[in-house]
Amino acid sequence: MQSKAIGIAVLGAALALCGPISLAQAPQVSLPERVAALKANLAASQANLRHYEWIETIIVSLNGEEKSRKQQRCYYGADGALQKVVVDASPPPATKPGLRGRIIANKTAELTAYMQSAVSLVKSYVPPDPAKIQAAKDTGKVSIDVLVPGQSARINFRDYQIPGDTLSVAIDIASNRVAGVTVASYLDSPTDVVTMDAHMGQLDDGTSYTSDITLNAPTKKLTVTVQNTGYRKTS
Repeated sequence: MQSKAIGIAVLGAALALCGPISLAQAPQVSLPERVAALKANLAASQANLRHYEWIETIIVSLNGEEKSRKQQRCYYGADGALQKVVVDASPPPATKPGLRGRIIANKTAELTAYMQSAVSLVKSYVPPDPAKIQAAKDTGKVSIDVLVPGQSARINFRDYQIPGDTLSVAIDIASNRVAGVTVASYLDSPTDVVTMDAHMGQLDDGTSYTSDITLNAPTKKLTVTVQNTGYRKTS
């Protein structure tokens, strides 16, 4: 499954780069084999999810106040592309007449564009991309933190997607299960700091999926939450 594969690959990358670190009785598998296992398992997880549909809920809050909420039914079409059908969404705010209305409309449009960029940023990090993990490994930008000896660890990938960002994957050492993913990144500039926290879920058949993601953009006082629920098989 996706989470197991990520755990195997990232642990292998850290061990290969950092030397012999006693985390647990991890199998002695070469780094290329670990990367191959990651790619194969990610493909298997995505293949499994193609037989599911679910509800994606995107909630945007500003200054702690919910500003919009959209629910979409997600499923894969016959062409293999992910389809999203809106099932519920907040109505757009009423427009005001005159100059004040135009100013509010411009600010709303600016914020909407920023929110869309934030949502796109979320989806660019989760699930982690095997090619970007490999690139971080190849350039020596991987480190490991032991959280609980013999039980859990966190693997960190620097400059994972853009210069200065960090993708961290928390894993259960014994099972190689991914417990979560955290990201430190930015949008428009390095001063426009964005943090992200994702939790993983597991379906009855063992398929892993991202259950919820929270993105915080403190410079804009913006929070974006993405929840994936109601998974059920379509075939």
